[in-house]
Amino acid sequence: MSFAKQLAFASALALSSVVPAVAQQDTLTISGGFGPDTEVPDPREGYNGWMSNRLGVTETLMGLDFDLNLYPRLAESVEQSSPTTWRVTLRDDLTFHDGIAVTAQAVVDAITPISEEGAAGHNKRIANLLDLAGISADGDNVVVFETNSPNSAFPWTLSEPGIAVLGGASDEYPINGTGPFIFKEVVPDQLYRVEADEDFRMGTPALKEVSVVFSDDPGTQALAFEAGEVDIVMNYPETDFERIQEGGSVGMSGPTARLFFYTVNAKSGPMSNPLVRKAVSVAIDRQGIVDAALSGVAGVPAGTMFPEGKGWAADIPAVYDMAQAEALLAEAGAVKQGGSWMLDGEPLEIDIVTYSSRASLAPTAELTQAFLQAIGIKSNIRVGEYDASNDAIAAGEADMFLQAWVMTPQGDPGAVLETLLKTDGGSNAGGYSNPELDALLDAGRANFEQEKREEIYREVQEIIAADTALIPVFHKSMLVVSRPGLSGFAVHPTEFYWLTHETKWEE
Repeated sequence: MSFAKQLAFASALALSSVVPAVAQQDTLTISGGFGPDTEVPDPREGYNGWMSNRLGVTETLMGLDFDLNLYPRLAESVEQSSPTTWRVTLRDDLTFHDGIAVTAQAVVDAITPISEEGAAGHNKRIANLLDLAGISADGDNVVVFETNSPNSAFPWTLSEPGIAVLGGASDEYPINGTGPFIFKEVVPDQLYRVEADEDFRMGTPALKEVSVVFSDDPGTQALAFEAGEVDIVMNYPETDFERIQEGGSVGMSGPTARLFFYTVNAKSGPMSNPLVRKAVSVAIDRQGIVDAALSGVAGVPAGTMFPEGKGWAADIPAVYDMAQAEALLAEAGAVKQGGSWMLDGEPLEIDIVTYSSRASLAPTAELTQAFLQAIGIKSNIRVGEYDASNDAIAAGEADMFLQAWVMTPQGDPGAVLETLLKTDGGSNAGGYSNPELDALLDAGRANFEQEKREEIYREVQEIIAADTALIPVFHKSMLVVSRPGLSGFAVHPTEFYWLTHETKWEE
């Protein structure tokens, strides 16, 4: 039975509290929300590397632990020999899935195309992170990276899943990685399947086969789980998390670095006024959103970009103050008439856009609308696709764009902040521009003293909060539901690490 038919069958079942049927003990079927759209998804292209890294097909030179600390993964060590030169020494026990040894030249061959326009594997986003002037092999086990400018975040960048160490592709190994699982097939937007590499350097994986089946409907995913069609669901619906555990299913929750936040239109419309932005921000009851949209189990209110205790978070509280919101509107020149605010002679009205592929987005937007209405601001909501929402705010056709990003995907704070808020940032759809912030972000990348970098990024977060450059809402916890007995699986803050060779079903 195809997965599409399985989901159709599952959707016809009434919800129950029955634990899903026991599957084979050496296989695992995961339900996920997003899947590759090509049959052989090059890990270097787009965001394909995130799934190949999650499923243990590919590995990176560096990795991130559960506290977001950097550690050598395929690298044995990383040394800086000049402000722009990094020497990466490889471990000596590495082979690709086809049995060929991993050499420095193989790493060079895998990474070079990322920065070459038109090459298979080119990725502008990752190329900007790497900012390479050159890459070369020094013998069999040392890779030399030359960056265009001093970049203290470079070792962290090497944990980016898209910078996968790959061998030569073949019919048998179209994605020739180094991890515990071997790529077998993709059905675009539906299925990603891997099998164990029995010769994996750290031991034969306990699971023989792992499949991820994709659906962007959280309700459909939950029904498939209850029908026994899948063993585990990532990002399980918050509203059903407690009930599903009452029947014996296992619930797992872990804080992540994913932030739900509003990009603001800083170029035109009401949100171009910093006082209005601040008023909107303090009018949002973040704890109320966590309690209602996340059933109180899947997040914490956010006052800044990074979650408390993870990485680089500054001590900036989440403020909810309706009186302060109204005072800020008055300071901005708005006038309240008949319970509604007027600005420049027109009703103060805010257009909110978001997308549908994450269950918490739409209710968060609706609750925001209610909080704004409570102080006399009318707002409108459009829920569509991500690209359409991004285009709308970039074109000045929306005022706030609710989205959800992992804020430290490589562990270092600079990359996402630069992308979202630097004047020339690649994802600065709201057009925010602040020369002081730009200079600090440049300084954070160029400085190699950890204490100084922490100070710089604290100041960056203070500017973001003072100017309401964006509006953080909550830091998300990932909810996972599994049938009983799964071990060697935990929620990682980046969401990029799912499986190891030790992941298994207990007897």
